[in-house]
Amino acid sequence: MLLTWLYVPGDRPDRFAKAVASGADAVILDLEDAVLADRKAYARQAVAEFLGQPHPVPVQVRVNELTGPDLDADLAAVAGRPGLSGLRLPKVESADAVAAVAARVDAPLHPLIESALGLESAYAIAAADPAVASIGLGEADLRSDLGVDDDAGLAWARGRVVVAARAAALPPPAMSVYAHVADLDGLAASCALGRRLGFLGRAAIHPRQLPVIAEAFRPAEGEVARAEELLAAVAEAQTRSSGTVVLPDGRFADRAMVAAARRTVDLAARYAA
Repeated sequence: MLLTWLYVPGDRPDRFAKAVASGADAVILDLEDAVLADRKAYARQAVAEFLGQPHPVPVQVRVNELTGPDLDADLAAVAGRPGLSGLRLPKVESADAVAAVAARVDAPLHPLIESALGLESAYAIAAADPAVASIGLGEADLRSDLGVDDDAGLAWARGRVVVAARAAALPPPAMSVYAHVADLDGLAASCALGRRLGFLGRAAIHPRQLPVIAEAFRPAEGEVARAEELLAAVAEAQTRSSGTVVLPDGRFADRAMVAAARRTVDLAARYAA
């Protein structure tokens, strides 16, 4: 249950250690969109060197397109490195493409859906291979493909990815990056919308976005209190060998409510510090 990921261009090794120490729950070193073609080789080498040892937070790598000329070199550089915690796969459009990568590397895979074709295959992509650890959206490319320019136009796509992830027993997906780095109010509002749709956490492109994202997705005190109250009522009912749990406000508690309450309490405990 990680809430914040920080993207760092793969050709900026001067930022790698700072990103790990930024407070982000995980770091993504980007070999794809953030790196110009003539700097790909340099970025690949810099990322491979940084992954020569484990780091205090998970470090993932976003490789280049699965159908492009750079993927082989990317995988050769980073696969098996001690500091690698997973691969982000851009522009995924089929389960077969994911399975092909899984057959080549032993690492958790995080496919990103960035087109209408990928969106149509979201369920198959999520269940493509046991190595798939999460799925997500690449919203900049998806907006272009769908011809939309606001959150309302992405509502269906976002909902589909959330459902596809949960249908495949994957964690709730994290939201895509919010490109307007200075607009922290807009970021908070967008995160709140995503949370209502079922997302958990978000990727960032600047450290200043991290506290806003964490605050938006971290359970509020009232949520935690209600969850703890529900779990206490369940525990008390079990001492009476009763299968019926009635909360103080008169609501009956079912298994789904109990599971949600446990997730809330666990997430709050993880971020208590």
